[in-house]
Amino acid sequence: MKALRQLGFLKLSLRADGAQEEDHRVLTLFRNRAELKKAYGDLQEEIYRLQDLVKQQEGASQRSLDMLNTLEGRLGVAESAYPALVFYQLRRLWQGGRDLIKQFVADLVRQQEVRERREHLAHHNRRLFARRATAASQLQAAQGLAAHAAGEVAALEAQRAQLNRLWHYFKRRHLEQRVAAAHAAAGAAGGSLNQAQRAVEDLNREAVPEFPGLSLSARRAINIAAIAYAQVLCLRLAVIKTPLVEMARAATGRRETSDDYGSPRECVLLMGQIQRAHGLLESRENLAAEIKARAAPLSSGARYRGPADTTPVPDSLSASAADVLKEPARGTDAPLPNVLSEDTWDLFRILLR
Repeated sequence: MKALRQLGFLKLSLRADGAQEEDHRVLTLFRNRAELKKAYGDLQEEIYRLQDLVKQQEGASQRSLDMLNTLEGRLGVAESAYPALVFYQLRRLWQGGRDLIKQFVADLVRQQEVRERREHLAHHNRRLFARRATAASQLQAAQGLAAHAAGEVAALEAQRAQLNRLWHYFKRRHLEQRVAAAHAAAGAAGGSLNQAQRAVEDLNREAVPEFPGLSLSARRAINIAAIAYAQVLCLRLAVIKTPLVEMARAATGRRETSDDYGSPRECVLLMGQIQRAHGLLESRENLAAEIKARAAPLSSGARYRGPADTTPVPDSLSASAADVLKEPARGTDAPLPNVLSEDTWDLFRILLR
């Protein structure tokens, strides 16, 4: 009877373990279901995001196709084809001036970076040479102290070895104190020597610090030179009576062409002036002297909003009535435009930060 009762308890216990396992499986299923729902929601959001991107791309493609169809229609008619040619040539003129200044800034950055990298390396080498000289002198002094301490220990050890008689007891005892002190001094000298050697090894393994980039003064000087170049480009186009810079700026600000450029004959004359303007912009004659002449007054009058700013305040670059660039070869006294405030040639995209 007692055995049957024990089996009954065993049966109840087994049922309880089975129920626990079943509960654990149910919890696992609910947990997996929650994770699947979360993954499904994330996938739905990704699908919606990709669908929005596809719609945006389709819209952009359709707008480009509409513009292409409109341009094709304009080029098919002589009265509208010539203004379209002028429109895109004006945009190319603006882009050409911007590319010239951008390339000019890139060349200055490359040259100045090479110069400052050399100065950075030379400064590091000078500092490292001074530190190595100090470490070498400290190592030499430590070696001298260690050698002297080792000599003292050897001399005292030899002296103690000679005191081997019974009546030398008190002398040997006194000498042993001196030997212990000499060993302590030799240990300290050895520690100083190891420290000096590690200092020399650390200096030999020290790498050149990373170049921090162009200095603030260099970036400001390059920006001033870029602004001066933009002024020179505008002044070179001043010999052309047509305001090509303003027309190019207006064309760049529009997406579609207009019929504001006159008749086909006037458009042909205007395209000839644009072609001449390209030649004036790309001419390298006296370019460095003109930029230098413009950069000097700009640099002296430039003001900055903060100590870390590299772009001058546009109002500080305003030209006075007497501030003109004399060009007797071209017969013009052209007033200086404030190319920075007008963002001529997209200067703010080119200047260094």
